[in-house]
Amino acid sequence: MSEWLVLALAMGAACVVVLIVTLVRHRTARENGDPSETPDVIEYMTMMIGVVYAIVLGLAIAGVWEGRGVAQDHVQAEAQALHEISQRVRVYPPDVRDRIRGDVDAYVGYVVTTEWKTMADQTRVTVKGGRLFDRIRADVTDYEPRTDFEAQAYQPLVDQVTVADAARNSRADSTGATMPGVVWFGLTAGGVVTVGMVFALQIRRTLRELILAGLFSSLIAFLLFLIWDFDAPYSRGITASAEPFTALFPNLPG
Repeated sequence: MSEWLVLALAMGAACVVVLIVTLVRHRTARENGDPSETPDVIEYMTMMIGVVYAIVLGLAIAGVWEGRGVAQDHVQAEAQALHEISQRVRVYPPDVRDRIRGDVDAYVGYVVTTEWKTMADQTRVTVKGGRLFDRIRADVTDYEPRTDFEAQAYQPLVDQVTVADAARNSRADSTGATMPGVVWFGLTAGGVVTVGMVFALQIRRTLRELILAGLFSSLIAFLLFLIWDFDAPYSRGITASAEPFTALFPNLPG
């Protein structure tokens, strides 16, 4: 199901619920009830609940957006480290250099064409991707430098392998949702309470009040959808991109 369809259904459902509850309350309200006689304490509580919930929503949106940015940083760090490995091995003998570069290209090509789809669909990295990376590590660390020039390049290459490995592990850790279930419970319950407090103000069945109540509930639904959409950095919404790999390795194998 399209994410835009999910958003439209969520916002539409929120409006429908508000309208139904309003109509039911209007039909069951006492004939001598005066909607203008809402106690001041209820108005104060409604205002405070709305303010607190707005702060919580803002923090949640900022958190998931920051998580998406961090996920993109992991991709950039991994791609840059692999690019450095591919470039720095030029001081090695041709057969060693070509083997390392070939394994780096094979790993990057697999990440972009296969592992990325697995991350999006199953929120995990693949075992084969790990094996391909281990081959790069073995290529770099098992080589015995033969000259002083090669020896000077050896340790920086090992360091870049470590950086790439750390970035890959961080990418693997951030493939799933970042918001704990208890936070989602609080956001959902808070949304229900916040919208419910609108009815505590004894909303009437005038067109203006119905429109405002519907828009308010739709806004809450939209913000919750926005948090959900950003919650998985590699699989929903504005996802972290594999563009750093494709930019640094323009001739990827198919």
